[in-house]
Amino acid sequence: QVQVVESGGGLVQAGGSLRLSCAASGRTFSGYAMGWFRQAPGKEREFVAAISWNGGTTYYADSVKGRFTISRGNAKNTVYLQMNSLKPEDTSVYYCAADLSLPTMRDRLRANYWGKGTPVTVSS
Repeated sequence: QVQVVESGGGLVQAGGSLRLSCAASGRTFSGYAMGWFRQAPGKEREFVAAISWNGGTTYYADSVKGRFTISRGNAKNTVYLQMNSLKPEDTSVYYCAADLSLPTMRDRLRANYWGKGTPVTVSS
């Protein structure tokens, strides 16, 4: 059974940092891109960042560019999101996803596998 599990969310003050982690298991994820999305209450899910299978290609939403960094672990089924200079508008539930197509995740917000999300709250 495939599982995608996020961790690392929490409460932080504006200007602070958090590091989200995601681990996928239950099948081989060879060739899979991985990404992060977020959804705030009453809003639609939005793309945050994505990284290719080998880590050589990354994409970021304009709203997080320069503040967030996505990376993959040595075990290619793990992905991290380092979030710095957090703002109250970053408050959301953050979801990890995996798909064979990075463009599909980035442009269509679709993925084969999704986690259940980890909440991030940034206080002003």
